[in-house]
Amino acid sequence: MRKIADALRRKKILISDGAWGTMMIDKGLTASESPESWSLYRREDVFSIAEAYVEAGADMIATNSFGANRFKLEFYGLADRVAEINTQAAAISRAAAGPGVFVLGSVGPTGKFPMMDEIGETELYDAFREQVKALENGGADAIIIETMTDLEEACVAVKAAKENTSCEVICMMSFDKTIEGNYRTIMGVSPTEMTLSLVRAGADIIGANCGTTINGLVDITMEIRSINADIPVIIQANAGTAEQQEGRTVYPDSPSYMAEAAQSLASAGANIIGGCCGTTPLHIRRLTEILKNWQ
Repeated sequence: MRKIADALRRKKILISDGAWGTMMIDKGLTASESPESWSLYRREDVFSIAEAYVEAGADMIATNSFGANRFKLEFYGLADRVAEINTQAAAISRAAAGPGVFVLGSVGPTGKFPMMDEIGETELYDAFREQVKALENGGADAIIIETMTDLEEACVAVKAAKENTSCEVICMMSFDKTIEGNYRTIMGVSPTEMTLSLVRAGADIIGANCGTTINGLVDITMEIRSINADIPVIIQANAGTAEQQEGRTVYPDSPSYMAEAAQSLASAGANIIGGCCGTTPLHIRRLTEILKNWQ
């Protein structure tokens, strides 16, 4: 299996894809349906999103499986189709990626918080194991655990992926700036705590996505690097802070603005840079143009 770590030894900066939810909403996704169910019922639309990011120059693309764990799918009556949905999600992205682009099996939070005693570690582990095995079976090269806020949940997900697949494991947490000027997840986890714990849990690549602004993510990258100078770091920023315009959620940062700002992420020590909420293939194309020859 090809390794992202090997690719990073050949090229200092790799580009990941951007938002999937933003693209799916533009294609008609409603609040009443499971985005992940599209991997079963609207395969062509899912394929077109993956293909658009490949055509934009992304070195890696995710799968349409962020909420495809048994607890999230239960809300839509799909808890018994976890393996099928994840396998198909990975297969679609694999087909779009072709031989030269990595496929990252997307794993999001379960919505259950171990810190608040809503779920036990064994039950959590089993849910992640079920998901990651199906993603690998569908063709994922790596597992990307993303938008985590609870450190225990993140570590259990990393452990489940490391112990049950041969994939590299990426884990990102989501931070906001506090009134004191520090960065914490909503569960109070700092970038330093994340770095120490995720490395100990066995993560191959760590970082942050969503949450704070791209400038805040520069600060977070610097904090990660102050603790660990060697582990590859991935950052996926939103296209600015969400605004409501005529009943729609809009993200204001243009592709050019984000690409220029992303140079600061690279200077701070980020190795993989992509987008989160509000970003599109246009953002990724501009990132590729700006960062392809980064030294």
